[in-house]
Amino acid sequence: MPGLRDLYPCGQVDGGTAQIDGGTGRRRFLWQMANGFLGTAIGSLWAADGRMPEAKLVGEPRAKSVIYIFLCGGMSHIDTFDPKDNKHAGKLMDAIGFGDNNAEMKRPVIPILRTFKNYGQSGIPVSDWFPHIGEVIDEFAVVRSMYCHQTNHFPAVIEHTTGKPIRQFEHPSLGSWVTYALGTANKDLPAFVNIGRPSSPVQLMGGYLGAAYSATPFQPGDVPIPDLLPPSSSNRAERDRQMQLLSELNQQFRQDYALETAVAARVRAYELAATMMLKAPAIVDFKQEPEHVKELYGIGAPETDDFGRQLLLARRLVENGVRYIQLCHAGGGNGSWDAHGDMKTHEPLCRSIDKPVSGLIRDLKQRGLLDQTLVVLTSEFGRTPWSQNTTGRDHNGKGFSTLLAGGGVKGGVIEGATDEVGYKAVESPHYISDLQATVLKQMGLNYKKMDFTLNGRAFHLIEEGTGPIEKILR
Repeated sequence: MPGLRDLYPCGQVDGGTAQIDGGTGRRRFLWQMANGFLGTAIGSLWAADGRMPEAKLVGEPRAKSVIYIFLCGGMSHIDTFDPKDNKHAGKLMDAIGFGDNNAEMKRPVIPILRTFKNYGQSGIPVSDWFPHIGEVIDEFAVVRSMYCHQTNHFPAVIEHTTGKPIRQFEHPSLGSWVTYALGTANKDLPAFVNIGRPSSPVQLMGGYLGAAYSATPFQPGDVPIPDLLPPSSSNRAERDRQMQLLSELNQQFRQDYALETAVAARVRAYELAATMMLKAPAIVDFKQEPEHVKELYGIGAPETDDFGRQLLLARRLVENGVRYIQLCHAGGGNGSWDAHGDMKTHEPLCRSIDKPVSGLIRDLKQRGLLDQTLVVLTSEFGRTPWSQNTTGRDHNGKGFSTLLAGGGVKGGVIEGATDEVGYKAVESPHYISDLQATVLKQMGLNYKKMDFTLNGRAFHLIEEGTGPIEKILR
């Protein structure tokens, strides 16, 4: 994001106060402002009012906020939450539709080297990679029968994010739909926040709903949004003069370009960014958090500090009325959970999220927030039972696991099943849009009535699947 000298290229900055030279400079400034210094950076900030009253279900929603944890690259379900025995280890399996050119081939089943322990009153088995999550497994519903159509990362992430197997149009993300339908519960903060590096920009985008419904990137630390705060060298009087100048420019701009709604939205974004300057820094300030709370999240320990801070930030955003918080873990490229070479690469990743996720559940519960916060732990797909001539596993969209807790979800239950080697969902299969429909229902929305008309064409949020996963809901 630019500084003042970039904001005012045709003028000069004197003591923090901008001077705009002539009409040409002003027009250039407004044009640059309109075309997105912020872009989607504070997109959902000004989406204050819901746009889909017809989609709201009768009664209070079970969840007021969603914390959606996305493990980038494909977590292996059979090494974590869907245990299988090793009686087929070494046998060759048909691996049609995998590998280069979708060639037919046979690949050997590799053994599962994890041990599983039954935890809690439910007795749900959890891998030794997740002992802390095991201790709170009675709060989770484990859906073992998720599936999708795509088996490569980028299209699978898009499918998971939009519920569409093929992206023929600029379909928005699930967080954008929630924002569009419900608006924001806190006008000083965005309705849709992303924390962490995503696998795809689609995970942040509002698509044909518009940039107003895209994700706002947050980060732990002193500066939640880079370059949003004014320089420390400026004082209140200087900032007041700057805001007065912007107000005057904006007023004239609206008169000149009253019909340019997209441009006007950018102007509105700048105005509301000023309010967020005051609100956001307090949310990321962990100094007032008790040490025992930080310890819950693993803050201070090398393996868990980074993600622990992200989840603590997510909890604080929930407390401040943010509706949809998406956390992308180990993103970038294909994602670090992409364990082709060796399943041992999962181990440090599991350790990095195990205690923080458990801490989040415990913290939300002790604050009375878990019942109104839906927590989702998922990935774009799972991993195959077979190897790629290594000790790693290939991509598997035919069957994988997703965990949900809080927000009206039954804890300590298992829904669905994969086959005896964990390759394919065979009992109560749920397409990825069923997960989306579940999230929407708990947020008080009827997915069947979530349509958007663009240039005379109706787009449906969810066009496939069987709807909400009712068996895991209270």
